[in-house]
Formats: sequence, C-alpha cells, structure tokens
Amino acid sequence: MRCANREQMDQILHQTGLNASGQRVTLDQIVLLYQIAAPKTQDEMTGLWSRQIRPRALQHLLSTVRDATSLSSVLYRYSTYWNLLLDDYQFQLTQTGHILTLSLHEQGPQTPQRFGHLLILKLAHGLLSWLAGHEVPVEAVQFAFARPAFAADYAVIFPARASFDAPHSALSFDVDRLGPTQARSAAEMDEFLLRAPRDWMFTNLREHTQSLQIREFLYQSDWSDCQLVEAAAWANITPRTLMRRLDAEGTSFQAIKDALRRDLAIRDLQAGRKSIEEISQDVGFSSAANFHKAFRRWTGTAPGAYRVRLDQTRSPD
Repeated sequence: MRCANREQMDQILHQTGLNASGQRVTLDQIVLLYQIAAPKTQDEMTGLWSRQIRPRALQHLLSTVRDATSLSSVLYRYSTYWNLLLDDYQFQLTQTGHILTLSLHEQGPQTPQRFGHLLILKLAHGLLSWLAGHEVPVEAVQFAFARPAFAADYAVIFPARASFDAPHSALSFDVDRLGPTQARSAAEMDEFLLRAPRDWMFTNLREHTQSLQIREFLYQSDWSDCQLVEAAAWANITPRTLMRRLDAEGTSFQAIKDALRRDLAIRDLQAGRKSIEEISQDVGFSSAANFHKAFRRWTGTAPGAYRVRLDQTRSPD
C-alpha cells in the first residue's frame, strides 16, 4: 500500500482494527480499510499499482461503462480505460470460440501483487454484475502467483474455481451468457461508489462453488459431528459425487471443516469473550496443546500472542 510513511500505514490499520501480522479479516474490515485508505493515500487503488490512481478515477470508469449496451462492450471499455492509467500492466481482451477472456499482462519484470490482481479483476466482475442486474457467471479465474494457503477462500469472491501459477491473471466468460446491460441512473452510480468496494468485492452464495455451499451447510448445522454422508444427503447427491466435485475444486470435506474450525477460532479470539481453553474445546480440539499447534500452523503465531496484538490495536492512541 502506498502511504507517506510507516506511521500513516499504522494509523490506517489501527482505525480498522487490523495489524500487519497476517490477521484474517472480515468483510466489513476490508470495506472499512478501503474506505479509509483510498482518501488518505489519494489513490483509489490504495497504492497497489506503480502509478497513483487519482480520486474520481472510479467515477469516470463507471461513467465510461454505464452507457455500454452489452456486457461484452463493458469488458472492452474496462480494458481500454485501465490501459490508459496503468504503466506496469496492460489488459488484453481475447475471444477463443465462445470464451471471452480478460487477462492482465505485465509490462516488464513484475512480481504479481496478490491483492492488486484480485481487486482489479473483481472490479471487472463486479461492474459486469451491477450492469447486468445479477451476478454474472464466471467460466474460470486464474492468477499469476502461487497458490496461497487460503486458496479456498477465493470462492467467497469469485463464483468459480481459481487456479494459480498461471502465465497471466485472467477472468473468462461464456459470451453466450453475456447479455445486454440494464440502464443505471446517476443516483445508482453514486450509491455504488459510496459503498465501494462492498458491492463489487463480494458475491451471492447461491452462485458459488460446491465447496462454499458445503461450508455454509456446516456453519448452519452441528458441524463438528457432521460427516460427509450427511453433507451429501443435504446436497442431494451421493457421497462419491460430492468427493469428486470437491476434489475438482481443489479441496476436500475435511479441509472445509478444518477451514471453518480455523475461522470460528479466529472469530472468537477477535471477540474476546472466551478463554483460549474454551475456544479450543468449542472448535473440537482434544487438548489445548493441539489447538496451539494448529493455530500456529494457520496464522504463524500462538493464540495468546494473536490476542495480545489484537488488544494492542484496539487500545487508545
């Protein structure tokens, strides 16, 4: 993130209740971080690209795409708009058969900025969905960086399986499913900008992958005792089919349960109402020692140290 100095970055993180230690964040914290960082850095992409994206750039982008009559035209306008602003990357829009792909190509040696690539591709998908009046289906999403440990979380953002270590970061769509746009008023555009990035960063659970649907089922049920056969019955498929679908998405039933257990533990640590021993029991660990080992594997730190850092970010200046 482009900030004037380390102190400014610390102030931004403090205002959102975050720190720089790898802490997992909520939807509301991401939205708040963007809404604080963009005006403070005077950069509407919060310093994620080599060139500053000056205030009102996103307003001009919306004005540019709002008059398009088709979603394919929206993608074309989106790519040409950013190609006028970015120095380190350029978009290409290509069609092979019925697949239309928006890809991000580096201009010279670059180390892919993980959140920057995610944010600018998600903005394209968010704008398409806003102008379509529904979440536009994504055929594929790929990223030019290594698969992170939390890769399954990308299903919360894109309604498609994400692949990694690709030559370029890209989004692909079926042109037969890219219909016309809906008219959007100036007032609707202002509301979209006011809520940014909430309306373009997060999508509808109904459209998402099998793994995210199973996670939601587990969250709403007695997840700790739930077995794969019960999840398959809920999804109205056989256990073998569920295993095959989850494997195709790069995950497993046990991995989904473990990720949910991790996120529930982190949520309770952030809330601060339970002891570490209580959290350990609630998320199904047979001993506090096993919980400490697992938590260190998830976050790189012990639960006690994680809670101390949270308390420090909440303390008054």
